[in-house]
Amino acid sequence: MEGLGEGVIWTISIVLVVVGIIGCVLPVLPGHLLILAGAVVFRLGLGEDAGLRWWSFLILVVLMAASQAFEIISGAAGTKWFGGSKWGAGGALIGGIVGLFFLPFGLLVGPLMGAIIGEMALAKKETKPAVMSGVGSMVGTVVGMGFKLAVGGMMVIWLLLDVFLIGK
Repeated sequence: MEGLGEGVIWTISIVLVVVGIIGCVLPVLPGHLLILAGAVVFRLGLGEDAGLRWWSFLILVVLMAASQAFEIISGAAGTKWFGGSKWGAGGALIGGIVGLFFLPFGLLVGPLMGAIIGEMALAKKETKPAVMSGVGSMVGTVVGMGFKLAVGGMMVIWLLLDVFLIGK
């Protein structure tokens, strides 16, 4: 990245971080990964003078991994919270993974359908409790998305603190 001016590095980094925050809301963009990429570009482009220490990347990666794990299991947890069985929770988890291939709607529809199918086909539940289990998976998924946005905000706050206060 040598040869690029400081202003260009700042601009690229800021754009990546802003698009990353948007990606924490829009499932078609890998939000946390873009925020991390903004930090990497910033550090590589400006070097040690950037004020961003290398161990900060460990913090960012841990936050990103925790958020991704929470988002994946949140649909299954919502299913259980709404009275679903292990079959509904497993269906919501599988539906959430399959739903990743059908963005953006797949993130909500996948766990919903997975929970309903799991409850009706494997747990032998009637339609109403199976649908309630599916609704629980959607509630859990929305909570997971909120958590994802909150973690994205924490990542940005950490970057700002490290660049402007801690690392200087």
